[in-house]
Amino acid sequence: MSAKYDVVIVGGGIAGLSLASALAGKCSVALVEAEQSLGYHTSARSARQLIPSYGPPVVRDLTMRTLDLIGTREGTRPEPVLSPRRFMLIGDEDAVQQQASGFMHRISHAEALKICPALRPDSFSAAGLDSGSFACNASLLLEDHREWAVEGGVDIITGAKVHSAQRLGSGWELGAGQEGIQAAVVVNAAGAWADEFAVLSGVEKLGLQPYRRTAAIVDVEHPLPQGCPMVAAADESFYFRTDGRRQVLISPSEAVPSGPEDARPHPGDIEALITRLNTVTTMGIGGISRAWTGLRTEAADGIPVVGFDAEAPGFFWLAGQGGYGFQTSSGIAELAAGLILAGQGTATGEAAGPASRTADALAATRWSIRR
Repeated sequence: MSAKYDVVIVGGGIAGLSLASALAGKCSVALVEAEQSLGYHTSARSARQLIPSYGPPVVRDLTMRTLDLIGTREGTRPEPVLSPRRFMLIGDEDAVQQQASGFMHRISHAEALKICPALRPDSFSAAGLDSGSFACNASLLLEDHREWAVEGGVDIITGAKVHSAQRLGSGWELGAGQEGIQAAVVVNAAGAWADEFAVLSGVEKLGLQPYRRTAAIVDVEHPLPQGCPMVAAADESFYFRTDGRRQVLISPSEAVPSGPEDARPHPGDIEALITRLNTVTTMGIGGISRAWTGLRTEAADGIPVVGFDAEAPGFFWLAGQGGYGFQTSSGIAELAAGLILAGQGTATGEAAGPASRTADALAATRWSIRR
């Protein structure tokens, strides 16, 4: 016999968990995750930085709302999720000008070298600094959402890959592992597998594309100074930041199309980046401590996909966050929860979230998918 809920969320990454947290105590919710642990794929492979100047305007607005919402709960934790860590963009004049947003201010070449003395002076000519950026304790934020959800009565089921999904009367019936679940609303928070889950559910896919993003922790001969910002190339060819006293996180910032998979680094990618960074900086990168690859999944327009599918009543998309998953998570969850709690199988009403250009932008394009 199937268990019955108001909402079933498919996917236990930051998107699914933050929505479960937002819905907790307001309706009956189940969250199902195919892996044995939550946040196994992309959410466990985050750069762990929330950058208000990163992404298109709607993403930047969602980031600000997410920072506000995380901040309201900081005093309830034994340690903070967020800690200040600036973000610096370097490159030539045109590239920095194109990438810098209203949250970032231009700084001189000399100021950039003072902030990050590991940079070689001839490796860039222009720079911008986002002083409102934060380091994010991703594992603590995931656990915070999980605890909040469980305390609010959400049933979390891991090791339960969804193998069947179909409309049943006015709702949905899912088979997940050994579980049978019925719900009025099914939320597709399946990340790189979002289109696959849609097809399994008899819903037309949206053409969401996963992209590879590799990173590594490396040992350095000359550690970055305390307070050094995260540094990224304006042409999106690399970024790096400190990760302990004598280690640094580096990434080639690649965006290589991939199928949904448990991604792994391609041979030579990190080694090639080390060679480049040793010409751009004086860090003296040596051995690789560990490396990983995550998948960031995007819609064609780069805007997160949040809303009910106009052709599949009760099917809610929560996907396509791209590389903005953590930094938009709470803002998107707030907006999504408002729609779901309003009982909208199609998007005919107002969002329950705060009035903002974020709500306006998403309302125009995403409340009703394929409207």
